[in-house]
Amino acid sequence: MGAAYGTAKSGVGVASMGVMRPVLVMKSIVPVVMAGVLGIYGLIIAVIISTGINPKAKSYYLFDGYAHLSSGLACGLAGLSAGMAIGIVGDAGVRGLDEKNSTNPLFESGSEQMTAAKIFVRMILILIFAEALALYGLIVGIVLSSRAGQSRAE
Repeated sequence: MGAAYGTAKSGVGVASMGVMRPVLVMKSIVPVVMAGVLGIYGLIIAVIISTGINPKAKSYYLFDGYAHLSSGLACGLAGLSAGMAIGIVGDAGVRGLDEKNSTNPLFESGSEQMTAAKIFVRMILILIFAEALALYGLIVGIVLSSRAGQSRAE
């Protein structure tokens, strides 16, 4: 859900940038790519959880189910919040790259390139911090999933 929201919200900004300034479309795709990585995090956790479930080898205890559920929830909710942040920042940051149509008197013809570069760098930094939220959720999910199967004394 987070990857879909981030891609959709950032895609609106990319579409508007494609109409206003087609030259900057490739720079504008960065938030969409970063939102797509969130889906990969969810896929990683899904594979880890599914390999932890083996009905032929042993019984599946309640603790294992809760460990896998909490693992998926940790990664999923972190991915959702990161996707929302990436979508909002990506849309606003991409629209901010178009300073020619801005009514702000601070944008002068000599400082347009410098201002666009500053906005782009700041947008990328905020996107990296938002992506770190999902990465932390992935790490917590891996740790929680690894705890499954350790509760019983055999």
